[in-house]
Amino acid sequence: MSAFKPIPLGRPIPESPHGVSCSLPTMGAVRGYEEKDPEITGQLDSGYPRFVVHPFARRLAAHHGTPGRTLWLTSSVRMAAELVRHLGPSSGAELFARDGVNGVSHPQSADTGARAKVYLQNIGGFLPSREAERHLVRLGLVAAAQPEELFAGDAAAEVRRNLRRVIPGAGDADLLLANSGMNAVYSAFRAVADLQASRGRTIWVQLGWLYLDTIAILEKVPPTPGDRIHVHDVFDIAALERLFAEKGSRIAGVFAEVPTNPLIQTPDVPALAALCRRHGARLILDPSVASVYSVDILRHSDLLATSLTKYTAGEGDILAGLVAVNPAGPDAAELRRRAAERLEPVYPGDLARLAAEIQATEALLGAIDRSAAHVAAFLSAHPRVKEVHWALNPVSRANFQAIARSPGAVGGLISFTLRGPMEPFYDRLVLPKGPSFGMRTTLICPYMYLAHYDIVGKGGDLAELRGSGIDPDLLRLSVGVEPVADIIAALDAALAGA
Repeated sequence: MSAFKPIPLGRPIPESPHGVSCSLPTMGAVRGYEEKDPEITGQLDSGYPRFVVHPFARRLAAHHGTPGRTLWLTSSVRMAAELVRHLGPSSGAELFARDGVNGVSHPQSADTGARAKVYLQNIGGFLPSREAERHLVRLGLVAAAQPEELFAGDAAAEVRRNLRRVIPGAGDADLLLANSGMNAVYSAFRAVADLQASRGRTIWVQLGWLYLDTIAILEKVPPTPGDRIHVHDVFDIAALERLFAEKGSRIAGVFAEVPTNPLIQTPDVPALAALCRRHGARLILDPSVASVYSVDILRHSDLLATSLTKYTAGEGDILAGLVAVNPAGPDAAELRRRAAERLEPVYPGDLARLAAEIQATEALLGAIDRSAAHVAAFLSAHPRVKEVHWALNPVSRANFQAIARSPGAVGGLISFTLRGPMEPFYDRLVLPKGPSFGMRTTLICPYMYLAHYDIVGKGGDLAELRGSGIDPDLLRLSVGVEPVADIIAALDAALAGA
């Protein structure tokens, strides 16, 4: 019997009130979700927590809200204050605080609401679901919290103890925990950007295609649009050398994913690091795609910014992130201080859950690595599959292996395109379908439709995608721990009718 059964639209993945993914089983559901079709959104029990306000938070906001105003509940008092500043005086935004619940209230306005939501999404500022749940229990609106395994001791120390084993050279003070991967990225970026701006360095180099919220930060934070330079080809060190020769004294830093999402490409990290060091630029690397357990890159970077939601929180029911400071870096002490000031701390309930899950990370990744290699081989050999991208693709295999912690450490992400239309395959496929990756559960999604619908939807401009070598119909598969024969059988059955 197969490990997979169809999951109804809108159900959380995993089946937990804190699950970070949700089922979008057809392309019609994906489009409806992106276009805010009430026929689709009305069936969603939850969604990825930085994009969909959690039902617990919505219920708590409804309890505290007032007619004619919108209330956004935030992860801290500081985050609420930052949101008020972002919205500006003309928005009518005001701080909200009651019984330990913090947020921002403003007169109902579609424009103000959209600006508030995107801001909190970009930098990880929403009230965590477990914290909202605790308040609902306190108010008598929910009978009891969801039973789950929690670490009973010092959760932060336990998380750092596990991370120290796989991040050589980093001490506890260098491992800064954040409430989400995106908050870690934002905090790392602002730490470097603010320090380098004081030296007259304001240009940022985006190497390759980045995750959408990382792109948003690189677009919005630098002083002028010309201060963000996108180098599309992650392998073109010669182009980077020319750029540094021309503008090196003004370049603040380089941001790269290692490997990239969604093409799973790995640049020459040692060469990139040496180039940055020669010119006084700082290097921020994000290893979320394969995890810090799979790649050894802190020694090459100034800051490592990553999601712990992926792999480390392998059950798929926590948001968390990490900024790791290279203690040997030239600005280590200052970057450590600045990043720590920006970070939103992990809610204690989430931290206790993370500490309980992190101990299984190496075993989880070992199982995922082995299965991913088999699935990549199957897809690469299938006549209906056009292209397959994974960590050991020939184009960047050597670059990845130069930073891999072991020969088999590849991570669970595989992206692929088809010969023929994607939609019938996706609709027919019996695998869990939804956003996120790096959990025990296998997940697949039409990545560009979920991450960049503004580009691939109606009227979008595909030129930048094509310039980056990305097919809008690319599918991103996150291999889980189910029997690999079942994963391959599900893919094979759907491909048979492609």
